[in-house]
Amino acid sequence: MPDIKSKYERFRQKVNIIIHGTGTKAGRLFDLILLGLIVLSVLLVMMETVSGFDTKYHRTLVLLEWIITGLFTLEYLLRIISINKPWKYIFSFYGIIDLLAILPMYLSFFVVGTSVLTVIRSLRLLRLFKILNHPKFITQSTQLNQAVKASRGKIIVFIYFVLISTILIGSIMFLVEGRENGFTSIPVSIYWTIVTLTTVGYGDISPATPLGQFIASLVMILGYGIIAVPTGIVTAEIAKSAQNLALKPKKPCSACGNEDHPEDANYCPHCGHSFTTD
Repeated sequence: MPDIKSKYERFRQKVNIIIHGTGTKAGRLFDLILLGLIVLSVLLVMMETVSGFDTKYHRTLVLLEWIITGLFTLEYLLRIISINKPWKYIFSFYGIIDLLAILPMYLSFFVVGTSVLTVIRSLRLLRLFKILNHPKFITQSTQLNQAVKASRGKIIVFIYFVLISTILIGSIMFLVEGRENGFTSIPVSIYWTIVTLTTVGYGDISPATPLGQFIASLVMILGYGIIAVPTGIVTAEIAKSAQNLALKPKKPCSACGNEDHPEDANYCPHCGHSFTTD
């Protein structure tokens, strides 16, 4: 009995290293294969919606779906048995997504039409962020996150200004154009304002009077500025964050000398040395 338990523990340890050890070759290979399966699964779901392709290769598509579902099921079970607290993974964000990715094919035995839910597998592409778990990517992600947080107040005020502007412009266009020109209500006029401000321009509603066309021209010009402002706010914060990061030297790892790590890191991403012991 102790020998069996020992073999099982060694198996769990090996699986844990492969699945969760992104710093190992086996772990990165596993993640890349998993990403390939996810991309293939999403492509299969997309191709199933093409009627001509699905009619010709329906059996092949279903077979591939079952193979991928079986591999996803195996991966899901291995993740559960390889960690000490499986319930933490099961009820985590990725755990729920992983479960939703395999349920539709099994539910198709009992409920018709659940295969449509396989499109949920596209959410598993979020695991790309785990595969790119490299200090350089982590640093860039941290800078972007800090820049968005720092500019959050300015962006909220700007969005409030845009909302007020669309309501005012929509109300004016309703009075200028009227129901006879397609502006049947203020909400419809606000819809036209949003479409015009974003430079989408569906063309389902358009001003017919000279004054309405003049206002529309101003709204179009204003739209370019509205698109540029949030980008400028976030870009300025990113530049400020990068400047502060350049001025603030990082403490190198005492074990390997690596300086490429986040400021709040507790362990060196290159050698695993604990910064708390320095």
